[in-house]
Amino acid sequence: MQNPTKPPRPRCTRCQRPASHCLCAHIPTVANRTRVLILQHPDESKHPLNTAKLAVLGLQQAELWVGEHFPELGNQLTASGTAVLLFPASDDSQLLPAASVKAGKTPLLIVPDGTWRQVRKIIQANPLLGTLPRLGLPAGAPSAYRVRQTREPAAVSTLEAIVRGLSILEPEQDFQPLLAPFTVMVEQQIEAIGPEVYQRNYPSTR
Repeated sequence: MQNPTKPPRPRCTRCQRPASHCLCAHIPTVANRTRVLILQHPDESKHPLNTAKLAVLGLQQAELWVGEHFPELGNQLTASGTAVLLFPASDDSQLLPAASVKAGKTPLLIVPDGTWRQVRKIIQANPLLGTLPRLGLPAGAPSAYRVRQTREPAAVSTLEAIVRGLSILEPEQDFQPLLAPFTVMVEQQIEAIGPEVYQRNYPSTR
């Protein structure tokens, strides 16, 4: 006789984590002058450890769109006045110094979310993104995202990238509290995996 299908685990309707691992108690409310728009690839939205949701929940001005092609993006860029793309600059793109953001304007920080391949698909599917100046991040501490592997040694999670980008644009504000639920989520996952299995499968994150 086949075992009956297990019912799905209860989930927090806010953070979307299993109720037993809810992160809401660790999510702060952080004021940001720079509005954040996250463009999330549909496949990334299904990943249980994606961090974009944590950014949206923790920031006062942040929005999450899921898809590959965003026809409404043009209106959003027109309304914002000043918009920058958080993505490494290519040889033919403009790398925006933080000081060049116009005073008195409320800039829009656009953040593609997904694997490198998924993010490039989003940029290719939305040519307007290629016209934007890019806010590149200087070299920093290694990512604390120890439960997802990548071939890019300098890669960081979307939440970490947003924290670093906003810290450049708004140096007077402390965005580090946004990382609190992220830290807890990583530790929860390592505990669930088990130390021995974790060390065996993630040797580069020791």
